[in-house]
Amino acid sequence: MEGTGDRSVTIDGADAGEQVAANREGSIGEQPMSRVTKAVIPAAGLGTRFLPATKAQPKEMLPVVDKPAIQYVVEEAVAAGIDDILIITGRNKRSLEDHFDRNFELEYQLQSKGKTGDLAEVVELAELADIHFVRQGEPLGLGHAVSVARKHVGNEAFVVMLGDDIMDDHSTVLADMIKQFDQSGSSIVALMEVPQENISAYGCAAVDDRDGSFCRITGIVEKPAVDVAPSNLAVMGRYLFTPEIFDELEHVEPGVGGEIQLTDAIALLLGHAEVFGWIFADGRYDIGKKIDYLRATVELALRRDDLGPEFREFLAEVVRREGIA
Repeated sequence: MEGTGDRSVTIDGADAGEQVAANREGSIGEQPMSRVTKAVIPAAGLGTRFLPATKAQPKEMLPVVDKPAIQYVVEEAVAAGIDDILIITGRNKRSLEDHFDRNFELEYQLQSKGKTGDLAEVVELAELADIHFVRQGEPLGLGHAVSVARKHVGNEAFVVMLGDDIMDDHSTVLADMIKQFDQSGSSIVALMEVPQENISAYGCAAVDDRDGSFCRITGIVEKPAVDVAPSNLAVMGRYLFTPEIFDELEHVEPGVGGEIQLTDAIALLLGHAEVFGWIFADGRYDIGKKIDYLRATVELALRRDDLGPEFREFLAEVVRREGIA
């Protein structure tokens, strides 16, 4: 794989389904674009916003109820029909690989104690998809992390899913983006309206030709000042790219801190190709923020049949005791 110190590790999970060729106009290099089956999940960040909890464990392994955050992202990909997943890691991220691998000692202990439900769950976890790992040699930004996936992705369309963003079970954002790609054959970026005063914390898109959730992106900029932001549409952590994005990433100049910005590559792509947006409003948790991490834990726990009723009673008692209502 590309990048200094890259190391590729493959965990064989469920058999990848036979790819269905879907010829469409605008194919790259005269090759027909196949259906979207590959996902790239950048997970090399240091997680400094959650120190000291992330000093010795990856932020992606922090539990949300009883599953690590990265598992929600992988399960979302699988639910949308993705069966080939590349996770971009960094130093001290080995536990990500272990989580999606078989653990025969644990399986033996569960089986010997008759814990068949837990056994089935941990075995199923290792068979979710074909999951691969490659190390980003240097922390040079999101754009660089995506570029590391070039050899694995090849000449196929693929999705990028940020590990800090998890979606609830009812979200169809990724599946909707893939459906739209089947019709357009062009790259698609997930967008969400945010308060104008918060737009400087995000990539920001200018759009036109909006039709419901679907729109055409005409410009994009990384973390603009509020007074010059082209809209209040923020770039969220779900992307669907044609392989052309890799050529653009090669031409992106490092920005602040020497990082390669994915947003800058999208802006270059707009110079010669259509890029669309998919606007959504609900179901996202930015668990890179402590308040959203807590919100995700509470809301997802409330939806659980095994935890929800008792947890709801507990929260009601806390509200009464603290005089919140």
